[in-house]
Amino acid sequence: MRSPARSTRRFGSQVLQLMHDTGHAMFMLLEAAYFMRYAFSKRSRTETATQMFTTGIKSLAVITVVALFTGMILALQTGLELRRYGQEVYIGSAVAVSMIREMGPFMTGLIIAASVGSAIAAQIGTMTVSEEIAALEVMSINPNRFLVMPRLVALIVMMPLLTVYTNILGILGGALVGATQLGVSVQAYMDNATQFATNKDLYVGLFKAGVFGIVITAVSCHQGFMTTEGAVGVGRATRRAVIISFLIILVLGYVITRLFYI
Repeated sequence: MRSPARSTRRFGSQVLQLMHDTGHAMFMLLEAAYFMRYAFSKRSRTETATQMFTTGIKSLAVITVVALFTGMILALQTGLELRRYGQEVYIGSAVAVSMIREMGPFMTGLIIAASVGSAIAAQIGTMTVSEEIAALEVMSINPNRFLVMPRLVALIVMMPLLTVYTNILGILGGALVGATQLGVSVQAYMDNATQFATNKDLYVGLFKAGVFGIVITAVSCHQGFMTTEGAVGVGRATRRAVIISFLIILVLGYVITRLFYI
């Protein structure tokens, strides 16, 4: 049976490790933010453009499917309940507000964390265990400027754009379900959607998307830099990057909504 003293020491060790990891991630992020002014300089523009292409264009296929069916599911579930009261015409506002305020940035964040974030952690983790990061430092190349900064810029720029794309497809998916299964015309659906969705909902959603992009960059790059134990460590870092990003996105999504709406 584990003694109380041993359990306390282990808990304290885990708390100290958490504080160390948080501090490393924050300093890494701040240094990368400082170098953002060089994002489109001659030395960095190619890598920044590559990361923006990887984050944005290469993610469109999966985001298209997820966004469309998210809107369709929201419309169907909401419409079936509203039909009991003869108010199914209001599914337009329900889907639009839900997508713009919460589901758009949330689903986009999860998709990017699972696809782009895991790739970042795996790539930087492989470079770490193969001592390529150490080689960059020997050559006086700052890893945060060379590796973290382009990814930070790409995610900050592309996350809001992808969120707008997700919102549009989700609302269109809801209109499709309303017109084909709930007897709500597209015109009535859109009129209702634009009547209740406000600019504040859009701005809060885009703010969430930008914050989620910063979180994914910080967590994924940190896990990559902390990778040890070869290929096994790379797999572990990738898994941790996705899990931690998911958890932080969930918590911050709630906190931001709480701050702006209550």
